[in-house]
Amino acid sequence: MTSSSVIRPYRPEDRAALEDICIRTAHNGRDSRPVYADPGILPVIFATPYAELEPELTFVLDDGHGQAVGYILGTADTPRFVDDFRAKWLPLVADRYPEPSGPPTTPDEAMIPLLHHPERMIVPELAAYPAHLHIDLLPEWQGRGHGRELMRTFLRALGERGVPAVHLVMALANTPARAFYDRLGFREIPVPQFDTVACLGRTTGELDRL
Repeated sequence: MTSSSVIRPYRPEDRAALEDICIRTAHNGRDSRPVYADPGILPVIFATPYAELEPELTFVLDDGHGQAVGYILGTADTPRFVDDFRAKWLPLVADRYPEPSGPPTTPDEAMIPLLHHPERMIVPELAAYPAHLHIDLLPEWQGRGHGRELMRTFLRALGERGVPAVHLVMALANTPARAFYDRLGFREIPVPQFDTVACLGRTTGELDRL
């Protein structure tokens, strides 16, 4: 890491930065703003609910001046998170993003069902990897070792909670991310029903190999 940057626990005042980082990295690792009419749907699905429901597993890369420029977040228990998402999070945001009545015709409409159907996160092939995560850094902070340190921080926190393994789901089109995860010891978990994403997993131990 750079001399002034630091990884620290998430704070409520980081929420706007968290959402901005998600929006600027959510389209296969690139800025989603040219693609979505309302890119705010992306953090509502993939970032903010984790910070709200499991803040103890949300960590940010601070640029040294209090500004979050990257994050790693997730859950220790995917089925429990799904229950909390439906009961506690969805009622807060569902009215902002009503589910389309027919087949999606825009990128926004294609994303909205992911919000309304959190049970999609429960995949039998991933049962041995009960935790899952999302990690994103602004482009200018990538390739400098920060992602590795964020991952080490998150895996250590899972290990301290007795969680044996973690998974993530990534777009096949995001080839730089796949190379990053391969270097960190993630391996593909076959899930036949998925054709545009890959599921990767690893144990929470062996942090000395990161």
